[in-house]
Amino acid sequence: MKFQAIRGVKDILPEEIATWQKVEEVARRLFESYGYSEIRVPIFESTALFSRSIGETTDIVEKEMYSFEDRSGDQITLRPEATASIVRAYIEHRLFDPPGVVKLYCFGPMFRHERPQAGRYRQFYQIDVEAIGGAEPLLDAEMILMASEFLQQVGLEGVQIQLNSLGCPKCRPDYRAALLRFLKEHEESLCQDCRSRIDRNPLRALDCKQEKCKALTEGAPRTVDSLCAECRDHFTQVRELLAAQSAPFVLNPRLVRGLDYYTRTTFEFTSENLGSQNAVLGGGRYDGLIEELGGPSTPAIGFALGMERLTLLLNTLNRGVPAAKLQVYLAPLGNGTRPTVFSMLRDLRRRGLRVESDYEGKSLKSQLRRADRLGAQFVVIVGEDELARGTVPVRDMAGKTQEEVSISALGEFLQRKI
Repeated sequence: MKFQAIRGVKDILPEEIATWQKVEEVARRLFESYGYSEIRVPIFESTALFSRSIGETTDIVEKEMYSFEDRSGDQITLRPEATASIVRAYIEHRLFDPPGVVKLYCFGPMFRHERPQAGRYRQFYQIDVEAIGGAEPLLDAEMILMASEFLQQVGLEGVQIQLNSLGCPKCRPDYRAALLRFLKEHEESLCQDCRSRIDRNPLRALDCKQEKCKALTEGAPRTVDSLCAECRDHFTQVRELLAAQSAPFVLNPRLVRGLDYYTRTTFEFTSENLGSQNAVLGGGRYDGLIEELGGPSTPAIGFALGMERLTLLLNTLNRGVPAAKLQVYLAPLGNGTRPTVFSMLRDLRRRGLRVESDYEGKSLKSQLRRADRLGAQFVVIVGEDELARGTVPVRDMAGKTQEEVSISALGEFLQRKI
């Protein structure tokens, strides 16, 4: 039987991983400079956690979640996103005590049964960032600026910030009623999904990817025109803070995101290099979610980005990182040299060098071919004659030069050269 990866999942091979590591390294360094700490949450949770937080009428809950009944009869779901899990952890471990803004980030796999396409998989990896406990516009602007700085530092150019406000429980009902009237007037022109949930969640029509729905809702009422005075002032301050930092953005009244828990500020970073599915990073406020899931009334804001989509973009723009090359290859000649070569390997590796050797007793010619395939910068030839005289030839594979080096000084020599 021939085994292959299941459709919609992907192996991240060694030649790709350097770009992933660069992205994660930049994320850790930058986020922690803004006061964020890493959290790791379970890959599966109670199904009710996601259906209640994400929303019963979203595509994720209705069509895409990987849910099952475990041996205890509990309904379990592989996490489709990380915010709900982080909020659950925030409540369960009482991270709200003492009060204050709690800043968290995490890396990890998510799972959604959707149609695989470029940069989108059924098991996919996300970076997720959450700031819980602050309602100030300053926090919104800071997070958007941090996200922008992150994309710049990993080398992504040509990205646009899109911005909208969804209002709050005070002003959302009036907007919902106006949008529902508009959609009812054009109900026959909507796709089946939008028609089926028009009464439960009319905002989903603004997020529909069907071309006929997108064209129809161009004339729909805008959320920003129905904001209460408090939400309008909040959104104005966010925009002014961004403008003061010379961070250009575009107002997008269609931007409602795909999850039910969003309130007030919502944002996306898009790239023209991704085609129609052009979002690289997205997020927004979710001021009611903590209370909805049983915690105290607590404002919050966050964002997430997909690693596959980001690394695809970086490679498309030649901003990816090539796989690390081998620095030194030790070529032992004869079984009598192996104990010494073994000690040499440990010494060089302790010095932080990337070193490999032969384990099969191959000929020098075969070992040189392997060293070349591995991209080794230097090859050190260790034969019994070399051990007897206490020096070894060190071959520069790029310069095609060779020099004799004392075995006792080999480590320092290679460190200087590399």
